[in-house]
Amino acid sequence: MAQIIENNSGGKGEGKRKPKKHSTAIDMTPMVDLMCLLITFFMLTTAFSKPKAMEIVLPEKNKDTSKTKSPQIPEARTLNIILGENETVYWYIGMANPNKPPLPTLTKTDFSKDGIRKVLLEKNKDVFQKIYELKDKITTGKLVIPKDSITSEIKKIKNEDKVGPIVLIKAADKIKYKNFVDIIDEMAITNIARYAVVDINPVEVKLLETAPK
Repeated sequence: MAQIIENNSGGKGEGKRKPKKHSTAIDMTPMVDLMCLLITFFMLTTAFSKPKAMEIVLPEKNKDTSKTKSPQIPEARTLNIILGENETVYWYIGMANPNKPPLPTLTKTDFSKDGIRKVLLEKNKDVFQKIYELKDKITTGKLVIPKDSITSEIKKIKNEDKVGPIVLIKAADKIKYKNFVDIIDEMAITNIARYAVVDINPVEVKLLETAPK
């Protein structure tokens, strides 16, 4: 609150009366109280930022380990993605086995909309279309299901997929961590049902040396 203090000067007997001088004293106590109330209000009502986590679907744990066998991956469905230097991406279908010539040829692409995303959409068009149609029915109101069940329905579509690609992600030396995050994001964007991060093998290292830069 502002308070005006009058300062009377002069008295009787003076020939000319001087104007009164006023001094202002500001009381900041109400302002401090208001600031504290606002800070308390925003602290109680503001949602704190939650840590962002990358969602990765893992296979269910097999309780019976005595009969566990290594999964057999069909070569025709195997899509190998190799992350190279300078934002480059290479891919090929099948397995690079020196005992089964000829060796595959690496195809160069990038992270643009017409790059590796287009390749993944073409290989995974069946699953992507089913998930797109499911979301469209929910958005338009043709299908009404609980919000918590949407993720379960999408997971069910992916588990029932028998023709989509099985993506093996491999990284060469000296790649940026950003590129690794980008390729995982592409898996989510294109609704890839099955993918794994594996080590690059020596045959692929040699193929990478002779691949187009």
